[in-house]
Amino acid sequence: MQPLDDKGFMTLKDLKNLFHKDLDAIHGKAEVQSFVNLVLEYHLDLKPIDIVLSGETTISKSKELLFISIIDRLKKEEPIQYILGETEFYGLKLTVNPSTLIPRPETEELVGWIIADHKHLDKISILDIGTGSGCIAITLAKHLPNARVYALDVSKDALDVAAKNARLNQVDIEFIEASILESTSSKLDVSSMKFDVIVSNPPYVRKLESSAIKNNVLNHEPHLALFVENDDPLVFYKAISNFAVHNLKPKGSIYFEINQYLGVETKQLLSQFEFKNIELRKDIFGKYRMLKAIKS
Repeated sequence: MQPLDDKGFMTLKDLKNLFHKDLDAIHGKAEVQSFVNLVLEYHLDLKPIDIVLSGETTISKSKELLFISIIDRLKKEEPIQYILGETEFYGLKLTVNPSTLIPRPETEELVGWIIADHKHLDKISILDIGTGSGCIAITLAKHLPNARVYALDVSKDALDVAAKNARLNQVDIEFIEASILESTSSKLDVSSMKFDVIVSNPPYVRKLESSAIKNNVLNHEPHLALFVENDDPLVFYKAISNFAVHNLKPKGSIYFEINQYLGVETKQLLSQFEFKNIELRKDIFGKYRMLKAIKS
């Protein structure tokens, strides 16, 4: 392998060592290695094996300065996904920025549940409430090609990102700028529409739980999409459940990502709205993070 730039002095091995020297104490060795892999693949199109086999290859001065600036941002615990401007979700590449939450593995599990339940259907209508980056809506549209998918969010900036991601992944989604807490604000009147599936990963972290949130999330991801007041933590679940009572088709399904500490309370809320067959499901870490219910 030829040097990437013969004017450079720092080698790939040097760069890897610099990442670990400056960041291991903050992020841990394993996560820092994942940063190295992501950064070198994104900026130099190198795989981890290239770093091992060609560690003495030099990098250009401009790239060296770029990587040092990335290290400085990682020192401030800025998410690597925001630094690179992209992430992967359910095998799809998505654009992300500080207007949107970074998609999580447990959300992939929720999406997988919906796909498994509906992949046999010829026609289906889906509404994703609080779409953010569009990860849920886009993945469902990609894996359920017969679905008509709508996606709602209160943030215009988030919807701009979601629309870009829909184009990137070549799916057709109708986006709606609205707050589910103020249904009259919708630019598209969904109050008269009926859906087979309503899904949401709404804000559910109580402000009292903020001390347990990692700095990379707390200091960089949008609080609008994260937090709810301590005295009304299920405010979005109430509004969405009330909407679903009127806008789900008979025997339609509602799916939620939930606060792991409020599974029982969320299930009771769905019961109050007379949903049936309510199922709490654990994620791969053994925490109750998902819920499904059927309209009676």
